[in-house]
Amino acid sequence: MTTLGIVGAGAVGQTLATAMVSAGLAQRLLVTSRTQSQAQALADDLADLAASTSSPTTVTAAALPDLLDCQAVVIAVRARFTNTASRNVRMGGAAANAPVVRVLAAALRGHSGTVIMVTNPVDLLSRLFAEFSGCTRVFGIGSNLDTARYRLTLARLLNVPKEAVRGHVIGEHGDGAVICASTTTVNGHPVHVPLKAVREELTARPGRISSGIGRTRSGPAGAVLSTLRLALGHHDGTTELTTPHNGDWYGIPLRFIAGQPVPCLPTLDSTEAQLLHTARTKLHTAYTELVHPEGAS
Repeated sequence: MTTLGIVGAGAVGQTLATAMVSAGLAQRLLVTSRTQSQAQALADDLADLAASTSSPTTVTAAALPDLLDCQAVVIAVRARFTNTASRNVRMGGAAANAPVVRVLAAALRGHSGTVIMVTNPVDLLSRLFAEFSGCTRVFGIGSNLDTARYRLTLARLLNVPKEAVRGHVIGEHGDGAVICASTTTVNGHPVHVPLKAVREELTARPGRISSGIGRTRSGPAGAVLSTLRLALGHHDGTTELTTPHNGDWYGIPLRFIAGQPVPCLPTLDSTEAQLLHTARTKLHTAYTELVHPEGAS
């Protein structure tokens, strides 16, 4: 019996859980949140959804230790804070969200399944959770959502079906995202990528969504679903996830075969390689300052 868990019953957690139940990925979904009453309320609402749609998923409010037996756990918590950042916006939650993630890491230490981090800054907090929990299958969504937005944007700019576009966005989920334009193809053929227009849309899109509806929800939910299907071995495929690579944590493409990930970083031109190096350095420095703030200058 496949059992999944989700931590967080806020706006994003609710959307993620709704998608997981609707997709029927598991026989059981365990829901945890800041308070038992909030978790129970979401579980009840999701149970109504499951009954109405004939979903095979049974939803139960749970405590954190109950998640240790889950095949996969999705973390979508968010501390209460006001993000005043105008640049590096996703980094704005690092100091506030890190203590919450450390608590979760302690509670889920020894978990042998997959952990999917949604909470921003996702690259830093994926690493934080992995290193403080000892869990070995921790992935952060972010670069896969960036890649989906890239392919959608490029398809619109070139007036082609989005299914015809193949290309990756890697590195940081944030200002340090690297568009792999040199290996992008349309219908299998190399293409000139209008990088300026693409970057403008990728920068503006999250803010436009957040200002209109309060927070991005459905995009992250889609990224979580696609990752779960791969990580659980439901089918094989490639997606971009935050993972340890060459000593740092950042987004790269992973090819999943029977649920096991294999890195498959595309060939980068010199500009892309330099941008990735810059993103890695930025993330490495930010993580060091997050974990050892007393050593920061």
